[in-house]
Amino acid sequence: MKMSQTSDEDNEICFTVKFLGRVEVERPHGLQVLEEAAQNLKTSDPKSLEKAAKQKKVHVFLSVSGIDILETKTKFLLYSCPLSSVSFCAVLPSSVQTFGFVSKHPASDTFHCYLFSSRRMSHVLVSAVGDTFRASRKEEHSRGGRDLIVEALRHKNKILQRENEDLKRRMKGQRE
Repeated sequence: MKMSQTSDEDNEICFTVKFLGRVEVERPHGLQVLEEAAQNLKTSDPKSLEKAAKQKKVHVFLSVSGIDILETKTKFLLYSCPLSSVSFCAVLPSSVQTFGFVSKHPASDTFHCYLFSSRRMSHVLVSAVGDTFRASRKEEHSRGGRDLIVEALRHKNKILQRENEDLKRRMKGQRE
């Protein structure tokens, strides 16, 4: 996964991940929704449009206004979800490389689960989505809000510090 800032003015974060697909779901939140969506992708009709998008590398642009999913090669916008429509985001417990979010469709009363894969940093993107959601709420209330990039980097730093501590404990255990 690659993280970059596009400019100081637009406060976007870009992650490069694999896009597994989009599945319509019945409920707006819950880990069970993600599990069911992942299972549906595995068993869906291989000729379906959503399945055709499977395993494409995409850029996920995250900002206080929303989440945009673009193909890496063509820069074609696959999906755009206003942050206010996102109801849930988490890492799949059965596969820590897989993560997703649920968003309400803007034109209908349905929900879709967008699933992605990243070998090492799925937790960072989930944390960033949560931070962005909180930052957008703060911005709605106070017009100021915190710097999105700083918040994402703080979370990445926390996760890396935990990993580092865990590795130090393992190394210390092996030496003894």
